[in-house]
Formats: sequence, C-alpha cells, structure tokens
Amino acid sequence: MKFDTQVIHGAQTPGEWKNATLAPIYQTASHRFDTAEELSEVFAGKKPGFIYQRLRNPTNQTLEKRLALLEGGQDAIVMGSGMAAVSLAVMAIAGAGDEIVSGNSLFMSTFMVFNNVFKRFGITAKLVETTNFDAWKAAVTPKTKALFVETIGNPKMDVPRIAALAELAHANRAPLIVDNTLATPYLFRPFEHGADVVLHSTTKYINGHGSATGGVVIDSAKFDWPLDKFADFKIAKDRRGPLAFSDKVWRELHINFGTTQSPFSSYLTLIGLDTLALRMERTLANAQKLAEFLASHPAVKWVNYPGLPNCPGHAVAKEQFKGCGYGGLLTFGLASEKACFEFIRNLKLIYHLANLGDCKTLAIHPWSSQYINMTEDVRRANGITPDMVRISLGIEAIEDITADVDQALHKALV
Repeated sequence: MKFDTQVIHGAQTPGEWKNATLAPIYQTASHRFDTAEELSEVFAGKKPGFIYQRLRNPTNQTLEKRLALLEGGQDAIVMGSGMAAVSLAVMAIAGAGDEIVSGNSLFMSTFMVFNNVFKRFGITAKLVETTNFDAWKAAVTPKTKALFVETIGNPKMDVPRIAALAELAHANRAPLIVDNTLATPYLFRPFEHGADVVLHSTTKYINGHGSATGGVVIDSAKFDWPLDKFADFKIAKDRRGPLAFSDKVWRELHINFGTTQSPFSSYLTLIGLDTLALRMERTLANAQKLAEFLASHPAVKWVNYPGLPNCPGHAVAKEQFKGCGYGGLLTFGLASEKACFEFIRNLKLIYHLANLGDCKTLAIHPWSSQYINMTEDVRRANGITPDMVRISLGIEAIEDITADVDQALHKALV
C-alpha cells in the first residue's frame, strides 16, 4: 500500500474489535485471567496478553503497530510525551561514564535534558554544530554510545545529512537516534537512510489537532548491540534477539518509570493519524508559500525556511526530502523584540501558543517564552534571537493565513 493508504488502513484489525472501524478505548487498569497458569505464562513472556495498563494496553498497541509500520520499523513503544521518548531512548543505551554526541539544534527540553539533567546520571552529552560533519567526527570517542540528531532543527531549521551520520555512528559501533517529529514519515523515513532508532513527539503532526500529548520510540531492529561495548544488552538480546533495544526500553525503563500513555490519548492520536498525509500535503504547501511571502515583505528582515534557495539547509533538504517539501515550521525576523510583540498582539486568525504541528497555524516568540530561562549566550547559540518569530503552519486557506500575517506585520511597523 502507498503511504496515504497505509496511514489509514495500516494495523487495522476490525475483526478483533467486534468489527468496529476505530480501535476501542480499553480504559482499564488491569485485565482478568481465568487461571493462575495463564497469568503466569503472560508474565513470563511465554504467550501474549495484557496484564496491567502500565505494561501494555490494546489501544496503545494499535497505535504502536501503525507507527512502526509507517516508519518502516519493527517495534514501537508509545509513551506519555515526546520527552519521555527522548529520555528513555538515551537512558536505555548510555549510563554513568558514557557519552553521547548530539547536534546542538535541539528542542528546548531535549537541550535541557542533554545539557543539564544527564550530567546528574554521569552521562556526558557532547553538543556539536549539527551541520558540521567534521565536528561530529572530532567529538566521537570510544566512550560514545549513541549519536542523536533532529531531522529538521527546531528552531534553527538546519538539516543534517542523516545517511552520513548513520555511517559515522556505525563506523564507531554506535547507533544513530533520529527525532523525526518535524518531518514525519510522510516527508522522510530515517530508517531508509541508516538510522537505528526513530523518535516522535506524537503531540505534534502525528496527532495534528493539539488534543493529546504523546511520544513514541521506534526500533529498526537492525543494530546488533555488540556485547563488548553494550554488555548490559546481553539479557535483552537473549530474550528478544534483534529487538533487544525495544525490550530494554520497555522492560527496564518504560514500565518502571511509568511513562505509559493513556489509552484515550492513543485513541485521539489514532484519529488524527488517519489524516496525516492530507494534512502534511497542505501544511508543506502553506509553509512554502508563507515563506516566499515573508521573504518579500518590507517589514521582515530575514526568513529561515529550508524551502528557500538562500537558506543554508536548502540543498541538503532538497536532496534528502526528494523535493516533496521542506517542513511545516519557519522562523523570521522583525526589527526588534517590541515589533515581534506587536505582531503577535495583532494576529486575529493565528493562535499564539506553545505548540507546533497542529492543523491550526500557530505563532510564538521563543526568546521571551519557551527559552526565557536560558542565558542569553545559550539562546543565541541555539539560534534564538530577540527579533525572531516562529510560525507552525496549519491547513487553513493560505490566503487567509497571509492576510492575517500581513495585517499584523503592518501594525508592527507603526
């Protein structure tokens, strides 16, 4: 099936749902068993089954199967947030004394976890300029347990070469973890370029309606986890073979840290997922058109969007995304922070809030909101400046989006 069909029909099993065409919401803390022997077999992993919501849930499992299918992975674990997915994916691989190497173009909370929280657990995260391949090579050492990168940086809009990073990771016997939230499998599938683990904040484009938070860790089952470097993977490899990573994430961290997603959130995400292809098609088209409109507007000092030929990430994005689009997020600069505030104050259609990937167009001033507690030096190093506005394109008529942006820009000039 083509992607547009898979996104609707993939992992659908109406016969198991009394012929319902939507996966039921199994809103139950636990599941009953007829015999002690049967429950024992499920606990031991000798037969499939559902025991307790924190372990596994049928609604969640439907979402897991579809997301694994869409990304071309072999297994998936949905969680309560994208940050749960980021944190647990790294913690399953790295421990005290280990290092990871990551691009420095990161979502705010990912940056905070890598730069601050992991230090408390003895994990060193080396942050390098995302598109500087020589910096990546120089940062890798025998202690490096994983490489981590975002397909499209937020909010720097930089686009790294995933295949090159996968090759570098594998040459050093380490996996490549890719946060594919901003691209989605509609635009790009990292496993086809050598990635080993793919993450998403499903809160964003996967859900598409701002109705539920969630995250997912997807395993390619292709990395072999050599035991001389990953000794603590032995039990997981003995238990699940190629799916050792999934086993480790699920058994050691996910069920014990309690990062389970609620079945209702999975249900809402499944509904949103049905229209992913249609939403992304419109979102990508709208982003390109708005970027071009902003680039010619007298009130706008600069525009950063990979779809513009003068954007630093354009050439790589064009090659990597095969001309299908360049993402639904863009940033642009005004005369000052005050002008940004005035612009946002005068928006009428576009919502001002801290999210992205919604079917509605959203705007935010990152410097004064999400990143306000970072030092000025750190904010600027991450591409966040006082004159920057970030817009996440929705699926409204582009004429209405540009009209709203235009009227707000003109008022910001006054």
